[in-house]
This record gives sequence, C-alpha cells and structure tokens, in this order.
Amino acid sequence: MLRTALLFPGQGSQRPGMLAALPDHPAVHAARDEASAVLGRDWRGLDDADALSRTDGAQLALTIAGVAAARALIAEGAAIDVVAGHSVGAFPAAVVAGALSFEQALALVALRGRLMAESHPQGFGMTAIIGLREAAVARLVEQAREAGPVYLANRNAELQIVVSGAEAALVRVAELALDAGARKAERLNVRTPSHCPLVAPVAERLREALRDVRLSAPAIAYVSARRARPLRTLEAIGDDLATNVAEPVRWRDAARLLGELGMELAFETPAGSTLGDLTAETLPQVRTCALDQVSLRSACVLAVASRG
Repeated sequence: MLRTALLFPGQGSQRPGMLAALPDHPAVHAARDEASAVLGRDWRGLDDADALSRTDGAQLALTIAGVAAARALIAEGAAIDVVAGHSVGAFPAAVVAGALSFEQALALVALRGRLMAESHPQGFGMTAIIGLREAAVARLVEQAREAGPVYLANRNAELQIVVSGAEAALVRVAELALDAGARKAERLNVRTPSHCPLVAPVAERLREALRDVRLSAPAIAYVSARRARPLRTLEAIGDDLATNVAEPVRWRDAARLLGELGMELAFETPAGSTLGDLTAETLPQVRTCALDQVSLRSACVLAVASRG
C-alpha cells in the first residue's frame, strides 16, 4: 500500500518569495545553497516577480522548492511512499525518488526552460477551461483552429481541461467555452504552448541531453502524470522526463491511479495547493496538505497518523 504521496506542481503555481518562505530548516538551506552552486547564481535571483514570470526562472524555482521542501519533510521523519509531478514537477519528483541527482535535474530544467522560451517567445500560452468535460472542450478546440494552432493539453480534473496554443486561438476557445456553459476560462501564467506538438522539438533536445545522464533505480515509487502509471525502469523514467513537455498531462488519471494504489494522504510541495485541490476533486476521500500552509511538525504528525 502506497499510503503517503508527495506531489510536485508545475509552472503556473509559482509566486514571488516562494523560495525565501521555505521552512527554516538545514535541509532547505543546503538545497538552496547547492542550487546556487550548480547554477552559478544566487537562488534569491530566482525568487522575484520578474524572474518567475520567465519560463526558465519559474521552472528552476519550482524544482528548487520541491526538492528543498521534500528533503526537509523526510529529514523530520515523514515516510513517503510515492511521488508524482505535474509537468516540470516530474524533475523534483525524480530527484526525491532517487532516480536523478539534484545537480542533474537543475541542469536539465535550465535547458528545458531555455528551449521552451526560445521556441515561442511571444504570442502563445495556455488556458484552463473549467466546467466542461474533455469531449466538449475537444470539439471547441477543433472549431477554434480557424484562428490559429491550438491543442487539447492537460486533463487536470473531470471539469478542468487545459488548452495550449496561439493567442488568437486561445481567445476563441475561451469565448466558445463560456458560450457553451463553462464556469471560467482562465489564462494561465505560462508563456509557452506546453504539452502539445508545438514544443515537440524541445522534447527531442531533452531526449538527446538525457542520453548523457546516468539515472538510478528509484527508491520511492515514481508515478508518471503523462502516462498515469508507475514507472520502474530507467529507460521509462528518462523517456518521461524528456517527452512530458510535449505531451498532455493526465493528472486526473494519475490521481485515480494513486487512489487505486492506496494513497490516503498527499503532500504538495510549494507553491500553493493547486495539485492538492485537483487531487481532492478526483479523490475526495484522500487528505491533501500544502506544505507551504502548515509547519513541518504538523505535516509529520499527519504523515504518522496516516500510517495508523
């Protein structure tokens, strides 16, 4: 039974000051210092609104925050059975699982963010459609393609589907969705058309980079949000890290899988509670907890209690 999960959010959840707000804990200090040494820049330079508005800065900050918070939680005695990451969150998830070193993850995420930013510097992004099911949104995407390239991207929950593409097409999908009864059409804080064929060249470059990376067998179960299944082989994990940028995130299905595996408690690393909220929507019986909203002591109490 994989009772306790760690969830790592993707780009769009970042917020200014998230790294400075991490717990005052030796594991956090060590992780931030290690990141600064690897990147050749002070982690504080990634923690302001300007840096976090850029694809590379946001993805690096989320990777640092995820690893730092997870290490602090584990150092305080919380047992983690399974990890899962949304989009770039797969990288800190792989680090905590033991499949990838922190240094390797930072280098790969820096490359990933730079390539994504360079591939579509402006005029593209992502929009979340809330209140319509996947099939309905898929029909709207087909209609909106007259305005430009647009794709069905992330399946976050039964009634939260994200589309990715060009600005004019995103505007058209939003209009059609609201006319069709959607509760909201929300533009995400993401500047690139992630999780669709438009960024397939980025995935190919990452695949090339990962050929030179030595992965290790995970010590903690690693669940892919792209494939919605546990991955055990080094080849499968490497493929997941490379290609998830250009393929849809199936968080709804991944959450269902975690429930089937026995998950009773899910901690979400900073920033925010987006993944916890999405997971609770799919699995209302599972307790979710955002690590930037409780103390480490309280989180550890919850972790111990979940194991009976």
